[in-house]
Amino acid sequence: MKVFKDHSLLHLNTFKVEAKADELILLESQEDYIELLKLRDLKNIPYFVLGDGSNVLFTQDYHGTLIKSQLTNLSIVDEDERHAWLRVDPGFNWHYLVRKTIDLGYQGIENLSLIPGTVGAAPIQNIGAYGVEIQQFIVKVEALDLQGGEFFHFDNKDCEFGYRSSIFKTKYKGRFLITSIILRLNKKPEFNVSYDKISETLKTLDLRKLNARNISDAIIYIRQNKLPDPDKTGNAGSFFKNPIIDKTDYEGLKAEFPGIKAFRIDKEHFKIPAAWLIESCGWKGKSIGKAGVYQNQPLVLVNLGNASGKEILELSKKIQQDVGKKYGILLQPEVNIL
Repeated sequence: MKVFKDHSLLHLNTFKVEAKADELILLESQEDYIELLKLRDLKNIPYFVLGDGSNVLFTQDYHGTLIKSQLTNLSIVDEDERHAWLRVDPGFNWHYLVRKTIDLGYQGIENLSLIPGTVGAAPIQNIGAYGVEIQQFIVKVEALDLQGGEFFHFDNKDCEFGYRSSIFKTKYKGRFLITSIILRLNKKPEFNVSYDKISETLKTLDLRKLNARNISDAIIYIRQNKLPDPDKTGNAGSFFKNPIIDKTDYEGLKAEFPGIKAFRIDKEHFKIPAAWLIESCGWKGKSIGKAGVYQNQPLVLVNLGNASGKEILELSKKIQQDVGKKYGILLQPEVNIL
């Protein structure tokens, strides 16, 4: 375990905003989970569990304890003719895990290639892209109760997964530190190329054979051409969730705005692309000071150079106001705002 005081967070968040934490604790072994609770009484002090900082916006210095797991073990705990079960530590980089499973000959999460962040954050957010969500493959989440000091095992159903959500983001927000996840991946492929963009990109790249690696390569190509590289331009990927509205509200909006984009979720609900809402309000490519809306993907807010977290937050609020005024829809942030 390593403990740092008054620590800069500039290189620990992908927005690249400057802020400091009163304390940063890095966990480097299984024993450190218990040592953490001996070291700090987390029931009585503010704390936040940090992954790769790819889904957080610091708007000020953090006056509390940030906890970050550095554990990166991966093991195969079981397998049969059709599936393999993998246990993965929370500090493992998510994209590296996707590529590693492909190397091992397993399939399922290739559509989630190049999503930033760590394995520990994946179930909290129920990460998803191109028709796939991580909840489809999670068997179990193992976590430490930072309030009670006990270890718990959450089966898939216990996690209460929803759209970009889970019990760790709602009922138990901030209470648990994910210590590992168990995934069940396929040995016999069940590819998902339902999004036209994937099929088009496979043809563009002349990737004729349908396999996990080629799908992953296509997803990487799509994301790299649509999203800014956080190593070059500070961002946290999608800043807002795609709003889900009921059928009646959708029909009303459709009558007023015939060109509105939407995807049917079920008989009574539609998902409206937040990017379309933001662009239609004229925000694509615009900026306020050093905070901007990415020119290729309006769902992404960017740090154009030394922007503060407060500046980025103010930009997000102005976007929310404009979308709300025009469409009556309140965009909800996907990132954690601290």
